[in-house]
Amino acid sequence: MMSMDSSPVRIIFRAARVAEAAPPYDTLHLQVFYPAEGPQRSQGRSQGPSQAVDERRSPFPVVLFMNGINCEPCLYRWLAMGLAERGLVVVTFSWVGENLPGLVGLTPGVTLEALRPQVYGTQATAAAVPTLLSALEQLQEDSVLAGHLDLDRIVFGGHSAGGRVAIESASPEFFPQVKAAFSYGSHMAAVQQLGYDPGTILPLPDRLPLLLMGGTQDGVIGKNGQQYGVRWDTPITPVVRTFDEAIAGGRDDSYLVLLDGANHFTIAHPFQAIGAVLDLDEPTRVPQSPRREIMVEAIALFLTAHLGLEHLGLGQGDLRTYAQQQKAIAQFAVK
Repeated sequence: MMSMDSSPVRIIFRAARVAEAAPPYDTLHLQVFYPAEGPQRSQGRSQGPSQAVDERRSPFPVVLFMNGINCEPCLYRWLAMGLAERGLVVVTFSWVGENLPGLVGLTPGVTLEALRPQVYGTQATAAAVPTLLSALEQLQEDSVLAGHLDLDRIVFGGHSAGGRVAIESASPEFFPQVKAAFSYGSHMAAVQQLGYDPGTILPLPDRLPLLLMGGTQDGVIGKNGQQYGVRWDTPITPVVRTFDEAIAGGRDDSYLVLLDGANHFTIAHPFQAIGAVLDLDEPTRVPQSPRREIMVEAIALFLTAHLGLEHLGLGQGDLRTYAQQQKAIAQFAVK
């Protein structure tokens, strides 16, 4: 595999209107992280308001990352930076909207109607994605990234509810541009209130490479079984069941990575919640920084293998071998 130094990371900001949303909850605020030209290559050149891109890695595949409910996008900056310095463009966003009728907060964008039994599987649940794709097309035309985005290789990623809409919307039937998806702290258990039987695990589109990640100390998942009409045996039971039941497999491109000692908010760093949700999570008794390093490396290796990104030098080796070398990975599977 080609070895390449990491790129400096720069960020640009945009705002975009969601046509289907009613004001005042109809605006996304985007943060777009990109690999920039290093200081030696840009020496003596006027940079203007935005630093030039690292053309060695252009065109850049794009990761659209969907936050957990009421999780600010700054909590995922470490991940966006880690992927961008490896040669990807990463988009995070902030959307204040109604997660449920009358409950206003930060949302990843969930089309609730698409989750109902008679509708599920016929349309995407990721409400923000059409607007994000339109914003990328504008950036491709008029920005420092103009002509440098690979809009035929889009990746969906997300945390918690954002991870769920990422993996259940990752189908070429919904978005032809998407080529893979990953999630952390997400599962496909069906909310009983929508009309599903207790303990139902909904199927995923299962058309593209998927990487499901979770933590063995995920108290938010472990203590919320009542929404699904069950009591989970372990904090990671629905994540494991999602891998076992929602994905048919057979292509060797779907992975499960469970991190020993990681909790629901290990991916959201630094995390200080105002609200009761933090009380649900299990305490961490081991250093979390090494777990986050494993997350970003696992994502990089996953995308290198299944998007044909060897030229970016995202990571060395393969995910299976890497997982076998990491003692902090409690469980690894591929199907």
